Amino acid sequence: MKQSVSSSAITVDIVVYPGFKAVEAIGPMSVFEYANLHRQRRGLAPGYDVRVASFKLGQVRSDTLMSLDATKVINTLSIPHTVIVVGARHIHDALIESAAIIDWIAEAAPRIDRLTSLCSGAFFLAAAGVLDGKRATTHWGVADRLQTDFPAVEVDADAIFICSDNVWTSAGVTAGMDLALALVEHDYGRELALEVATEMVVYLKRPGSQSQFSAHLLSERTTKPNIRGIQSWILDNLHERLSVAQLAEKAIMSERHFARVFQHEVGMSAQEFIETCRFERATQLLADIALPLKAVAARACFNNEAHMRRVFLKKLGIAPKIYRERFATTGVTSGPVGP
Repeated sequence: MKQSVSSSAITVDIVVYPGFKAVEAIGPMSVFEYANLHRQRRGLAPGYDVRVASFKLGQVRSDTLMSLDATKVINTLSIPHTVIVVGARHIHDALIESAAIIDWIAEAAPRIDRLTSLCSGAFFLAAAGVLDGKRATTHWGVADRLQTDFPAVEVDADAIFICSDNVWTSAGVTAGMDLALALVEHDYGRELALEVATEMVVYLKRPGSQSQFSAHLLSERTTKPNIRGIQSWILDNLHERLSVAQLAEKAIMSERHFARVFQHEVGMSAQEFIETCRFERATQLLADIALPLKAVAARACFNNEAHMRRVFLKKLGIAPKIYRERFATTGVTSGPVGP
């Protein structure tokens, strides 16, 4: 049975168009649905009133066999609290074929409380001019094109998601769920967001500032099996004092050749990769606010807490303690707008 929605619920329009990425619409939609279910279990009214919106009513085909039924036409007379514009595989075709969305965003943006894009959906916001002068992100594969096409936007190709004033942008595909969880946390607090993440069997540990490329992903993208094997070995042996000489010997290469091949394959030196692995492990451990910083440093295999602090300052410009305060969960400050 359909839940009755309270008039105080946050209205969310998920904007789709022909060729939209299905998973980017379904992921956040599911996050909001689970948030409503968990509020219902507490005896509270649903927190979100979610609609699928487009420039015309009816079935809208996605990039898969699935279509969504748009039950609302985007217009300037019915502005929701939150707008989520999803991305597309062929975003430049979509910008032309669905130009009405750009016009609507440009006109409606001043009255939208929270304007959000997922993945290449950022191109719609940029084309409407709402990202000018703002820091924004998108899928790494189209980040250079976004910067080239819209030079007034400060594109950060590495972040999972970014909040700039009331405009939120996210990286590709599953990062939309990270952003949706961040919205739930911002709206109704950490506890609800954590319950939703647990129900959906996803991690509530990816702050917006986290890189789109984890150390594990970097190792998966490496083409040479021996270098990929070294990366996996590093991840399993961070507790050791790892040297280039030791890694080169394990790869059966000279130090110079190993260093050159590793840099070419991974895009960073072996020592930088090791540091990145330890940094990522520390960010995950910092989510446990009961774990002392000294223990975090030890478990992340830094030499000591001071070493960990230096790495955090270099990578993020903030100390681990500040990182924990800001990003212990999804990377936003909770500020409930409802009961």
